[in-house]
Amino acid sequence: MNVLFVSISSLPHLSKHSISLDLLHEFRRNGHNVFVVCALERKENKETELSEEAGCKVLRVKIGNNKKANIIEKGLTTVMLPKLYIKAIKQYYSDVKFDLVMYPTPPVTHVKTVKYIKKRDGAKSYLLLKDIFPQNAVDIGMMSKSGVKGLLYKHFRKQEKELYAMSDRIGCMSQANVDYLLAHNPEVNPAKVEICPNSVEVVDMRITDGARVEIREKYEIPLDKKVFVYGGNLGRPQGIPFLLECLKKQVDNSGAYFLIVGDGTEYGKLAAWFNETKPSNMKLMKRLPKEDYDKMVAACDVGMIFLDHRFTIPNFPSRLLSYMQAGLPVLACTDPNTDVGKVIVDGKFGWWCESNDAEAFSAKVSDALGADIGQMKENAFAYLGDHYTVEGAYRTICDK
Repeated sequence: MNVLFVSISSLPHLSKHSISLDLLHEFRRNGHNVFVVCALERKENKETELSEEAGCKVLRVKIGNNKKANIIEKGLTTVMLPKLYIKAIKQYYSDVKFDLVMYPTPPVTHVKTVKYIKKRDGAKSYLLLKDIFPQNAVDIGMMSKSGVKGLLYKHFRKQEKELYAMSDRIGCMSQANVDYLLAHNPEVNPAKVEICPNSVEVVDMRITDGARVEIREKYEIPLDKKVFVYGGNLGRPQGIPFLLECLKKQVDNSGAYFLIVGDGTEYGKLAAWFNETKPSNMKLMKRLPKEDYDKMVAACDVGMIFLDHRFTIPNFPSRLLSYMQAGLPVLACTDPNTDVGKVIVDGKFGWWCESNDAEAFSAKVSDALGADIGQMKENAFAYLGDHYTVEGAYRTICDK
């Protein structure tokens, strides 16, 4: 089977590991021919290129700048992207007949590209629904349903519905996502909607006690405290004002140490507070190379997830899996609409509270300080192997 994966991201070399790449590796292991179309932003100063990476054909298409670009440039890039992708597919993949095309959201702008492949080749289509846009943007005030911004919302909402309609099957992150999708899009046939969560090649990222000591000493992290780590994007979806509120209540907690590692649009707010307060039991660091970051996370005790409380859509953050790979229990602070907290609590590998109650966060920190962390680490790694493997995701996609 010839499989095409369409992404607007600038994917790393396919020999690397990520949620998307691990799934493609699984298709290769099962004997399929894997082809990729992904972005090559203008700032890279390279032209469109076709290469072979880890046994896959990878077409990197030159587009405008998308990440860390101003809103006008990002908008123009988004509008032009389908035209550029289709042109590149015609030029480089003209002799390939695709049987299956897979595409993750965000964004919802895959419609024209996927429609072209379906019409040209009669391919089946599989939507990996990782985020629900544009409602997520409305929830956190980046878009509106009325006024000038309302026009933008209506445009993307129309594309979202078209994306669902043309997809032969839709894989959702969790049951809450399935329920939300069907409740808000009653025209979608429930028979084509299923749970196909983020998944990884399960690699044991846990480390020895000796390595933990070495890493903590390297980054000047205390050896005698339980370390709570947050790693990843620091933007509006993460509800940084609430994270700051939680940290302020922990500055005198002598048993806990809080490590924040990442970057994003809201990083400056955290940096300003850290520079002013200089808390002795906390550290803020910029994003690290993946290998260094993975080792640092494994040297901690509890992973943290934060989501803005205004979300009405059920987000299911992918960083959960990186914590589980490292065998970390998880403290999740989210809106009440996502079921990630339920998964964590029911799986007996962490704690949950709503992300509008800093006192509840403090109570969960106290629970974690008194918990049997060793057993919860075992539970986290075991749950990963039972529920979030690429083998399972592959079977879900191919078994029908």
